[in-house]
Amino acid sequence: MAQGAIGKPGTGEPSRGVRTSVRTAADRAAVAQALIENLHCLQAKRPQAATRNDWYMALAYTVRDRALDRYISTLERISGEHPSAKVVAYLSAEFLTGPHLGNNLINLGIQDAAEHALAKAGQSLANIIEQEEEPGLGNGGLGRLAACYMDSLSTLNVPAIGYGLRYEFGIFDQTIRDGWQVELTDKWLRFGNPWEIVRSEITFDVKFGGRTEHSRDEHGRYQVNWIPERMVRGIAYDTPVTGYHGPTTNLLRLWKAEAVDSFDFDAFNVGDYYGAVHEKIASETISKVLYPNDEPESGRQLRLMQQYFFVSCSLQDMIRITLLRGKPLSDFDSCWAAQLNDTHPSIAVAELMRLLIDEYSMDWDEAWAITQKTCGYTNHTLLAEALEKWPVPLFGALLPRHLEIVQEINTRFLDDVRRQHPGDEGLVSRLSLIDETGDQYVRMAHLASVGSHAINGVAAMHSELLKRTVLRDFYTVAPEKFFNVTNGVTPRRWIVLSNPGLSDLITRRIGDRWISNLEEELPRLAAFASDSDFQTEWRSVKADNKQRLAGFIKARTGITVDPGSLFDIQVKRLHEYKRQHLNVLYLITEFNRLRRGVSGPVTPRTVIFGGKAAPGYRMAKLIIKLINAVSTAINQDARVSELLKVVFLPDFNVKSSHHVYPAAELSEQISTAGKEASGTGNMKFAMNGALTIGTLDGANVEIRDAVGHDNFFLFGLTADEVGQLKAQGYNPRTFYESNEELRDALDLIACGFFSNGDREMFRPLLDSLLTRDEYLLLADYQSYVDCQARVSDAYRRQSDWTRMSILNTAGVGGFSSDRSIRDYCRDIWKVEVAGPASSRRA
Repeated sequence: MAQGAIGKPGTGEPSRGVRTSVRTAADRAAVAQALIENLHCLQAKRPQAATRNDWYMALAYTVRDRALDRYISTLERISGEHPSAKVVAYLSAEFLTGPHLGNNLINLGIQDAAEHALAKAGQSLANIIEQEEEPGLGNGGLGRLAACYMDSLSTLNVPAIGYGLRYEFGIFDQTIRDGWQVELTDKWLRFGNPWEIVRSEITFDVKFGGRTEHSRDEHGRYQVNWIPERMVRGIAYDTPVTGYHGPTTNLLRLWKAEAVDSFDFDAFNVGDYYGAVHEKIASETISKVLYPNDEPESGRQLRLMQQYFFVSCSLQDMIRITLLRGKPLSDFDSCWAAQLNDTHPSIAVAELMRLLIDEYSMDWDEAWAITQKTCGYTNHTLLAEALEKWPVPLFGALLPRHLEIVQEINTRFLDDVRRQHPGDEGLVSRLSLIDETGDQYVRMAHLASVGSHAINGVAAMHSELLKRTVLRDFYTVAPEKFFNVTNGVTPRRWIVLSNPGLSDLITRRIGDRWISNLEEELPRLAAFASDSDFQTEWRSVKADNKQRLAGFIKARTGITVDPGSLFDIQVKRLHEYKRQHLNVLYLITEFNRLRRGVSGPVTPRTVIFGGKAAPGYRMAKLIIKLINAVSTAINQDARVSELLKVVFLPDFNVKSSHHVYPAAELSEQISTAGKEASGTGNMKFAMNGALTIGTLDGANVEIRDAVGHDNFFLFGLTADEVGQLKAQGYNPRTFYESNEELRDALDLIACGFFSNGDREMFRPLLDSLLTRDEYLLLADYQSYVDCQARVSDAYRRQSDWTRMSILNTAGVGGFSSDRSIRDYCRDIWKVEVAGPASSRRA
């Protein structure tokens, strides 16, 4: 078997005892030869006739070839006869990987060789990278976090498999028409996917519906036989996930749904042509689209089917690998650490029990001990309504055996609770896996909490609030289960790839060890924060990035922005608690002030929004319309637009974020305190030198402590103050009536100024703010406006601003996903970290 061709990156020089070949060598000549050969043999094109996509595919296969030795070696570590260690199985409904090409070039150390090879052929690497379609396999932070973690697991040489769904159509493409969000189909597979490897031999059948039969065998052992209504087959598609300059390339294994029997000859022969392929169409629907609209019953059913399908395939695969390693299933928990990324894969608790008990005849107590030791649960929300629960009739109809298992788990668990807390039936009711306060629901967060040995939040504040709010009762009965692992992001994508100018500047000063050791190395930048020459270089890098983003904005929207203005950016999923509309109220206030002719200095500012609203989330879509309406009014006012521009950047995704984060100077992290679990955009902005304006919410708290309180623009109520204000009986109208500028801003919306005289368009949003204001925009408005004035004043002192910017980057080394993975390995998974490959130090 070929061994990993690991050597000095970009040179092709092999490590001792490692075989190389023309398919794996990384020197310039070998990469250039492979590029032309792949263009000829795989794309069937001569260079003179090749399209940009042909060149992209040829380069992608060239790069993939150089990852496969490491990938095969890592597979051997995971599933060979002499496996090395416990394997991490990261179960997630989302993996928002972003484009693969640029990231793999960096991790494999062959960016220079690829650039040289393309230049010889008259092509530009930047243009070829731009050609790649982004896999839209996630909705936002949850999926991007999973992708960062897979990068770090490989970089730290921890064997791992990421398990998820191969959605044929990912998160929708967003376009803006007349200011409104319009969703378009994401056809990310239309030109093929050169990175994935089809594992046709790795398939598993998944049952749905039907009934169960209970009996005893000849030894009197209790047995359950699940007789399904239908079966769907899952086929594995693997994507290699390279580590940075190291020997490990883990795999992202995504499941595609297919029919067990895809063609009915009997139906075809009698002329029922649709019926002949009906089962194929129905089965493949499961992996067609990311997050179907779950408002109708059919959407809820499909979403539950998706979750169970990928979890069942994954657990069956993990059992297959365990047996392949020559291990008994009694050792399953010593072979695997399975992390449930939010509640979407929490059905894994019941499915692992079913497999061990029903398929492998293990007794309940042993199976339960193995399940709990194997599973860990990451909670990502403090919003009670975001904790998944499924109507019992729906759950039982689709998964009848799992409903029985959940009920048995619940009975045993609640009996333990009653023994520990006798007489407290209120606690018992709140902890029950079945919500019986009205219509019956299966509470998936409860299932994950009971069935896991560890429950973690994703920021220090979030983890503490979990214990006090949505999982308070579980903390009461099992405090030893609770941990914190603050989120992190990979510096390979979010600095090295997306911000090469900054990466080069940092490396010239402190060497390149920071790329794989951010926590220890990046703080060394602080020594240069007041160095005038370094500040000049720092500002030059930022200016280049701003110029690049200005060009991108012009191409996407037609809006011309001033690269010399303050770039103030809020890009994230549209949700009321994230409070994009608080930013809009500030913009309307500034608009009113500039129209009236304010006195004193004004800091020119470009405010950039980006983000998608869930298709069924009407209020979020109305906020997008308001942003665009206010943008139009401001940008068309000749006097105001000289000092203020507003842009909504459509279809924000990983690919476009490579333009956004490096250019940002002010990062808007303005969610209501106590609502955001963590956030990762705040980390990406700070890594790239943006200063944060934010509340004490999520990871903002830790970022502020890390970068220094003087280098963070803080405003707003704390989480405790939010709770107190609501407990006292919050009345938003009192803030409206007592604040003239707030009243003017809201009245300008109400009178139809931003809607061509239509007073009803934004009425639902205004009514919500003035009667409920669940997320306390009006209470935080004045504090936010005052804080923005401090931002403008600070930006006029460029030397001070640059020093603060450098200190932000220097202070956020602890927010690397490498640190997060080390925390998981140490505290939750009990997995040894081999560590990253060494790099040079200045």
